[in-house]
Amino acid sequence: MKKLAVVAFGGNALLRGNEIGTVDQQEKNAYDTCKNLLSLIKEGHNLIISHGNGPQVGNILLRNEAGHTVYKLPKMPLDVCVADSQGSIGYMIERQMRNVLNDNGIKRNVITVVTQVLVDIKDPAFENPTKPVGPYYLKEEADLLAKSNDWTFKEDARKRGWRRVVASPQPLEVINDDIIKDLAEKGNIVITVGGGGIPVYRHENNHLEAIEAVIDKDLASSVLANKIGADLFCILTDVPKAYINFNTPQQKALDKITAEEAKGYYESGEFGAGSMGPKVMACVKYVENGGTEALITEASQMQVEDGGTRIVRNK
Repeated sequence: MKKLAVVAFGGNALLRGNEIGTVDQQEKNAYDTCKNLLSLIKEGHNLIISHGNGPQVGNILLRNEAGHTVYKLPKMPLDVCVADSQGSIGYMIERQMRNVLNDNGIKRNVITVVTQVLVDIKDPAFENPTKPVGPYYLKEEADLLAKSNDWTFKEDARKRGWRRVVASPQPLEVINDDIIKDLAEKGNIVITVGGGGIPVYRHENNHLEAIEAVIDKDLASSVLANKIGADLFCILTDVPKAYINFNTPQQKALDKITAEEAKGYYESGEFGAGSMGPKVMACVKYVENGGTEALITEASQMQVEDGGTRIVRNK
């Protein structure tokens, strides 16, 4: 039986450096990232891809505001904007993955699944929204928007303006995870959990209801990897490895560490809360909940033997 890998694309899979995010730029980056997954495919892995959506959903929210201001179009809620980003990003990754497969003589179907992720409406995160979404505003603009939309704003730490913040609850379940697993085990490459998934909760009548929130895509991908019994969980980012003492003369790359060691480094503050920290903890949770091996690396390192930082149960 083939092994099953879940690979979480970071933002630089589509948008890098100072790029403005044209379709040409995003499609080229998607092709290059997909090409770097050939080693997994050639080694016999079935493949599930998840992805972030930060810049893209921000642009969708800008279009939302502009359309409402200029043309009086109804605003779409955040869950619909996340769904929009899942469709557009999934389309780009799917098409470029098909092109990579074609260029290398590999026959696989590729399918994008617009994905909802279940959260708890009583999650403490809803009492303290922290996740920035959308553009920066002047204080006066933010105050008006907060009043008219019942939104929460916080000032950016680098004083670039005020941004709307929403809750980032813990993912509990990826809706349709059994279908995603079945598709992947039959050899289809599945693109799913875009942007961490569309957050939904179960109402008292058991109906699924949307909620204004953003789920961490690495944590949601970890939940999926555990539930479907993935043999490998990989997070692609913009550095080849995780480091301790990062950006200091004592900087040290981490090659292979246990989940216990990774958690210790995390708790001692070695990994940034807005960068490497969530990625490390997503890998730790995957391993602690029965996963075999997690990998954090840059896409080009996927084809390098022993590349990246590997997090395992026991060395």
